Amino acid sequence: MEESSYKDLRSARWFAPHDLTGFVHRTAIQAEGFSRFALKDKPVIGIANSWSELVNCNIHFKLLADAVKRGVLMAGGLPLEFPTISLGESLMKPSAMQFRNLMAMDVEESIRAYPLDAIVLLGGCDKTVPAQLMGAASADVPTIMLTGGPQEPAHFRGKQLGVGTDTWKYADELRAGKITEADFDELESAAKPSAGHCSEMGTASTMTSLVEALGMCLPGTASIPAVDARRAQAAEATGRRAVEMAMSQGPKPSEILTKEAFDNAITLLMAVGGSTNAVVHLLALARRVGYELPLDRFHEISQRTPRIVNVRPSGEYLVQQLFQVGGISTVLKELAPLLNKDAITVTGESLENGYNSAPEPDGVVVSTLEAPFDASGGIAVVRGSLAPNGAVIKRSAASKDLLQHKGSAVVFEDIYDLGRRIDDPELDITEDSVLVLRNSGPVGAPGMPEWGMLPIPERLLRRGIRDIVRISDARMSGTAFGTTVLHVSPEAAVGGPLAIVRDGDPIVLDVENQRLDLDIPAEEIKSRLAELKLPEPKYRRGYGRLFIDHVNQADEGCDFDFLKGLPDEEPQRLPYGLMSGWQGGW
Repeated sequence: MEESSYKDLRSARWFAPHDLTGFVHRTAIQAEGFSRFALKDKPVIGIANSWSELVNCNIHFKLLADAVKRGVLMAGGLPLEFPTISLGESLMKPSAMQFRNLMAMDVEESIRAYPLDAIVLLGGCDKTVPAQLMGAASADVPTIMLTGGPQEPAHFRGKQLGVGTDTWKYADELRAGKITEADFDELESAAKPSAGHCSEMGTASTMTSLVEALGMCLPGTASIPAVDARRAQAAEATGRRAVEMAMSQGPKPSEILTKEAFDNAITLLMAVGGSTNAVVHLLALARRVGYELPLDRFHEISQRTPRIVNVRPSGEYLVQQLFQVGGISTVLKELAPLLNKDAITVTGESLENGYNSAPEPDGVVVSTLEAPFDASGGIAVVRGSLAPNGAVIKRSAASKDLLQHKGSAVVFEDIYDLGRRIDDPELDITEDSVLVLRNSGPVGAPGMPEWGMLPIPERLLRRGIRDIVRISDARMSGTAFGTTVLHVSPEAAVGGPLAIVRDGDPIVLDVENQRLDLDIPAEEIKSRLAELKLPEPKYRRGYGRLFIDHVNQADEGCDFDFLKGLPDEEPQRLPYGLMSGWQGGW
């Protein structure tokens, strides 16, 4: 790309005019202690920081922002940091997912409204990454992302642990009577030893990995640990590159987030055994740039893509070990025959150029395509009379003997019903049953929380049973495991067939044949649906009501219907309003 002159920069519309509006705009910055020299002929780089003391994954972002600023200043730009909403998966209720779209709107409008020539996104925890990408995609100003990196592995009684995957296992052991509450308290004190997001291939590590496959961050930066000095060095390099992107006015998100880039991201998702949450986020992000990414594309790519990464919950190791053997760049290099290698990245160069010099697979954490850990990818899409618009299952973290199964439904109306009855000794359930949770989707919960990893009843745990088939319209943590069918669409709360399942109904799951059926006569299904009464909305006002009224279903990414990109219109990159003159255009 050709370098622009300073007068062509977006920020020059605010700061260059020698009139009343220019006066007001410049004095607003000078009031912060910047001189006129700081503004003169310099690109302005916005740093969208999702730091918050409520989000432990992002708690180190102040230092990362300082490193980004250092890089911007080195390259001759003016860095201006601004806060956005921060979404923390552990503490936000009912779910950080309910607020992903709100954060995306916050990011989009902040980018558009302010005098910024390029953007650096700082994100880490699960929903902050997709929210920032969605907002930046809609604003379509040159953008580069810096993710926060995984935290240090936990250690408990001589074993190296992941944050979530091992927690769920120990929780089952506690409920089964295999460990004591004192043991569990000891685990609690060791579970999260440092800043950074989850250390296994949960949603956060999955999404940060996909950022590299999409081409939205510098090559090799996705899996650097949060506390490693190389993370700050990557931040500095990101700041320098942001200045270059500002001066060349690109590449913009719309030039990077192409159909080919999404295929690359899905390929990586399947190869790493990544989180099912990534399906929802990629669907939403694609629609922001006007690409109608079909849900079945995930299954098609999964069928052709072997799993070559041995990281929990679909493997043995953690993201730190993945980084030590070459990180996501090594994985992309091995996947090269399956990738669109010429896809453009934030570097202005091809994806291939970024991974060419990466190490070869070590054969332990990363395998070759010829000797994979699984012949097909981590996620499958299933459809049928129970999920007409589709559902997903993380087959790489499921029990192989349950991927083809027929069992009787045990139905829970909502999460409260589940909490009351799951450990009831009188619950009529066996290891062949199918647990069904409904009213937990985008509208029903609302916000589609991570409730889909339904607990195994204590009675079964004490018999040594650790997995049964579970089905819901909810999501589950990317760190979770088990034979769980998720994202059933349409959800129960909007009249999907999940709403009419009764205790004892036979349900058929056949992942190989992409089947999920309520195995009763079609006429009975039709009759039950005709008698169905939809539940009252959970919210009558505020953002909650906005969410319920406008959220799409899971197979469309759970974005708001009014935020979809318009293929026949250019993105609105500048705000409305007078940008110069003596008429009070501020």
